[in-house]
Amino acid sequence: MFDSSNADLLLRQHAATAAAISTLLYPHAEVVLHDLETGLIAGIWNAFSGRKPEMESLVGEELAGVGAGGVYGPYEKTGEDGRRLKSVTAVLKDDYGQALGLLCINMDISHFEAAAKLLSAFTGTAAPRPPSLFAGDWREEINTALHDWLRSRGLALATLKKGDRVALVAVLDERGLFQTRNAVDHLAGLIGASRASIYNYLADARRQSQEDTTP
Repeated sequence: MFDSSNADLLLRQHAATAAAISTLLYPHAEVVLHDLETGLIAGIWNAFSGRKPEMESLVGEELAGVGAGGVYGPYEKTGEDGRRLKSVTAVLKDDYGQALGLLCINMDISHFEAAAKLLSAFTGTAAPRPPSLFAGDWREEINTALHDWLRSRGLALATLKKGDRVALVAVLDERGLFQTRNAVDHLAGLIGASRASIYNYLADARRQSQEDTTP
Protein backbone atom coordinates (compact mmCIF):
# COMPACT_ATOMS: atom_id res chain seq x y z
CA MET A 1 0.00 0.00 0.00
CA PHE A 2 1.18 3.54 -0.75
CA ASP A 3 2.70 5.15 2.36
CA SER A 4 1.88 8.83 2.02
CA SER A 5 3.77 10.15 5.07
CA ASN A 6 7.09 10.72 3.33
CA ALA A 7 5.40 11.84 0.10
CA ASP A 8 3.29 14.35 2.01
CA LEU A 9 6.44 15.77 3.64
CA LEU A 10 8.13 16.12 0.27
CA LEU A 11 5.10 17.85 -1.19
CA ARG A 12 4.74 20.24 1.76
CA GLN A 13 8.40 21.23 1.59
CA HIS A 14 9.07 21.24 -2.14
CA ALA A 15 5.84 21.33 -4.15
CA ALA A 16 5.86 25.13 -4.46
CA THR A 17 9.44 25.09 -5.73
CA ALA A 18 8.67 22.35 -8.24
CA ALA A 19 5.55 24.17 -9.44
CA ALA A 20 7.45 27.45 -9.83
CA ILE A 21 10.18 25.82 -11.92
CA SER A 22 7.59 24.09 -14.08
CA THR A 23 5.66 27.32 -14.60
CA LEU A 24 8.77 29.26 -15.57
CA LEU A 25 9.97 26.63 -18.04
CA TYR A 26 6.57 25.50 -19.35
CA PRO A 27 6.05 23.72 -21.70
CA HIS A 28 9.66 22.61 -22.07
CA ALA A 29 10.36 21.13 -18.63
CA GLU A 30 8.87 18.30 -16.61
CA VAL A 31 9.51 18.46 -12.85
CA VAL A 32 9.28 15.31 -10.71
CA LEU A 33 9.47 14.68 -6.96
CA HIS A 34 10.61 11.12 -6.18
CA ASP A 35 10.00 9.53 -2.76
CA LEU A 36 13.10 7.48 -1.94
CA GLU A 37 11.40 5.65 0.93
CA THR A 38 8.65 4.13 -1.18
CA GLY A 39 10.34 4.31 -4.59
CA LEU A 40 7.29 6.08 -5.98
CA ILE A 41 6.61 9.46 -7.60
CA ALA A 42 5.29 11.86 -4.98
CA GLY A 43 4.38 14.65 -7.42
CA ILE A 44 4.86 15.59 -11.04
CA TRP A 45 4.32 18.85 -12.98
CA ASN A 46 3.94 19.28 -16.74
CA ALA A 47 4.07 15.51 -17.12
CA PHE A 48 4.91 15.16 -20.80
CA SER A 49 6.40 11.72 -20.07
CA GLY A 50 2.94 10.39 -19.23
CA ARG A 51 3.90 9.46 -15.66
CA LYS A 52 1.62 10.13 -12.68
CA PRO A 53 1.95 10.35 -8.87
CA GLU A 54 2.26 6.98 -7.13
CA MET A 55 3.84 5.37 -10.19
CA GLU A 56 7.22 3.69 -9.68
CA SER A 57 10.15 6.10 -9.80
CA LEU A 58 12.50 3.53 -11.36
CA VAL A 59 15.42 5.41 -9.84
CA GLY A 60 18.66 3.42 -9.71
CA GLU A 61 19.83 2.34 -6.28
CA GLU A 62 23.23 3.92 -6.84
CA LEU A 63 21.61 7.33 -7.38
CA ALA A 64 19.29 6.99 -4.40
CA GLY A 65 22.04 5.98 -2.02
CA VAL A 66 25.05 8.07 -3.01
CA GLY A 67 25.89 11.64 -2.04
CA ALA A 68 23.03 12.68 0.20
CA GLY A 69 23.73 16.35 -0.51
CA GLY A 70 24.50 16.06 -4.19
CA VAL A 71 23.28 17.62 -7.39
CA TYR A 72 23.61 15.36 -10.43
CA GLY A 73 23.87 16.62 -13.96
CA PRO A 74 23.05 18.09 -16.31
CA TYR A 75 22.88 14.68 -18.02
CA GLU A 76 21.07 13.51 -21.14
CA LYS A 77 17.99 11.30 -21.38
CA THR A 78 15.77 10.16 -24.22
CA GLY A 79 11.99 10.54 -24.10
CA GLU A 80 9.57 7.82 -25.16
CA ASP A 81 8.99 9.62 -28.45
CA GLY A 82 12.73 9.96 -29.09
CA ARG A 83 13.08 13.60 -28.06
CA ARG A 84 16.35 14.58 -26.36
CA LEU A 85 16.13 15.69 -22.75
CA LYS A 86 18.69 17.43 -20.58
CA SER A 87 18.13 16.67 -16.91
CA VAL A 88 19.37 17.64 -13.47
CA THR A 89 18.60 15.95 -10.17
CA ALA A 90 18.90 17.32 -6.63
CA VAL A 91 18.84 15.13 -3.51
CA LEU A 92 16.35 16.39 -0.91
CA LYS A 93 17.23 15.89 2.76
CA ASP A 94 15.43 16.13 6.08
CA ASP A 95 16.68 18.14 9.07
CA TYR A 96 19.03 15.30 10.02
CA GLY A 97 20.69 15.04 6.63
CA GLN A 98 18.82 11.90 5.61
CA ALA A 99 17.91 11.73 1.92
CA LEU A 100 14.13 11.74 1.57
CA GLY A 101 13.65 12.29 -2.13
CA LEU A 102 14.84 13.60 -5.44
CA LEU A 103 13.81 16.70 -7.36
CA CYS A 104 14.32 16.05 -11.07
CA ILE A 105 13.98 18.59 -13.87
CA ASN A 106 13.76 17.16 -17.38
CA MET A 107 14.20 19.81 -20.07
CA ASP A 108 13.06 19.04 -23.59
CA ILE A 109 15.85 20.49 -25.74
CA SER A 110 14.61 19.20 -29.09
CA HIS A 111 12.95 22.53 -29.93
CA PHE A 112 16.10 24.45 -29.03
CA GLU A 113 18.20 22.17 -31.21
CA ALA A 114 15.85 22.78 -34.15
CA ALA A 115 16.09 26.53 -33.56
CA ALA A 116 19.89 26.32 -33.36
CA LYS A 117 20.03 24.49 -36.69
CA LEU A 118 17.80 27.13 -38.28
CA LEU A 119 19.93 29.98 -36.95
CA SER A 120 23.12 28.20 -37.99
CA ALA A 121 21.82 27.96 -41.54
CA PHE A 122 21.59 31.76 -41.69
CA THR A 123 24.57 32.73 -39.53
CA GLY A 124 27.08 30.07 -40.58
CA THR A 125 30.26 30.81 -42.47
CA ALA A 126 29.47 32.60 -45.70
CA ALA A 127 31.24 32.08 -48.98
CA PRO A 128 33.95 34.62 -49.80
CA ARG A 129 32.50 37.70 -51.46
CA PRO A 130 33.23 38.00 -55.20
CA PRO A 131 36.04 40.57 -55.57
CA SER A 132 34.64 41.80 -58.88
CA LEU A 133 31.40 42.91 -57.20
CA PHE A 134 33.14 45.04 -54.59
CA ALA A 135 36.20 46.28 -56.44
CA GLY A 136 34.81 49.83 -56.68
CA ASP A 137 32.79 49.92 -53.46
CA TRP A 138 34.87 52.33 -51.40
CA ARG A 139 32.11 52.60 -48.78
CA GLU A 140 32.31 48.86 -48.10
CA GLU A 141 36.10 49.13 -47.91
CA ILE A 142 35.91 51.91 -45.32
CA ASN A 143 33.23 50.09 -43.31
CA THR A 144 35.27 46.87 -43.24
CA ALA A 145 38.55 48.61 -42.44
CA LEU A 146 36.95 50.64 -39.64
CA HIS A 147 35.39 47.69 -37.84
CA ASP A 148 38.37 45.40 -38.36
CA TRP A 149 40.53 48.11 -36.78
CA LEU A 150 38.16 48.43 -33.81
CA ARG A 151 38.01 44.66 -33.22
CA SER A 152 41.78 44.23 -33.46
CA ARG A 153 42.26 46.81 -30.69
CA GLY A 154 39.25 45.94 -28.55
CA LEU A 155 37.80 49.43 -28.92
CA ALA A 156 34.24 50.68 -29.19
CA LEU A 157 33.28 53.36 -31.67
CA ALA A 158 31.54 55.49 -29.04
CA THR A 159 34.62 55.65 -26.77
CA LEU A 160 37.27 56.68 -29.31
CA LYS A 161 39.53 59.49 -28.15
CA LYS A 162 41.26 61.95 -30.46
CA GLY A 163 44.45 59.89 -30.56
CA ASP A 164 42.45 56.80 -31.53
CA ARG A 165 40.72 58.68 -34.33
CA VAL A 166 44.01 59.97 -35.69
CA ALA A 167 45.41 56.43 -35.64
CA LEU A 168 42.30 55.14 -37.43
CA VAL A 169 42.50 57.83 -40.10
CA ALA A 170 46.19 57.02 -40.59
CA VAL A 171 45.35 53.37 -41.32
CA LEU A 172 42.65 54.34 -43.80
CA ASP A 173 44.98 56.83 -45.43
CA GLU A 174 47.70 54.21 -45.83
CA ARG A 175 45.19 52.06 -47.72
CA GLY A 176 44.41 54.96 -50.07
CA LEU A 177 40.78 55.19 -48.97
CA PHE A 178 40.72 59.00 -48.95
CA GLN A 179 41.37 59.25 -52.65
CA THR A 180 37.63 59.15 -53.28
CA ARG A 181 36.02 62.57 -53.00
CA ASN A 182 33.20 61.58 -50.61
CA ALA A 183 35.26 59.33 -48.34
CA VAL A 184 35.74 62.06 -45.71
CA ASP A 185 31.99 62.68 -45.48
CA HIS A 186 31.32 58.95 -45.20
CA LEU A 187 33.83 58.42 -42.40
CA ALA A 188 32.57 61.51 -40.57
CA GLY A 189 29.09 60.01 -40.53
CA LEU A 190 30.37 56.64 -39.32
CA ILE A 191 32.31 57.94 -36.32
CA GLY A 192 30.10 60.91 -35.47
CA ALA A 193 32.61 63.64 -36.30
CA SER A 194 32.48 66.74 -38.45
CA ARG A 195 34.02 66.93 -41.89
CA ALA A 196 36.52 69.49 -40.58
CA SER A 197 37.55 67.14 -37.76
CA ILE A 198 38.32 64.36 -40.21
CA TYR A 199 40.55 66.70 -42.20
CA ASN A 200 42.31 67.70 -38.97
CA TYR A 201 42.85 64.03 -38.04
CA LEU A 202 44.16 63.40 -41.54
CA ALA A 203 46.59 66.31 -41.30
CA ASP A 204 47.82 65.08 -37.89
CA ALA A 205 48.22 61.53 -39.20
CA ARG A 206 50.23 62.64 -42.22
CA ARG A 207 52.40 64.93 -40.11
CA GLN A 208 53.16 62.12 -37.65
CA SER A 209 53.94 59.77 -40.53
CA GLN A 210 56.35 62.32 -42.03
CA GLU A 211 58.07 62.84 -38.65
CA ASP A 212 58.45 59.07 -38.20
CA THR A 213 60.13 58.72 -41.59
CA THR A 214 62.40 61.77 -41.26
CA PRO A 215 66.00 60.76 -40.39
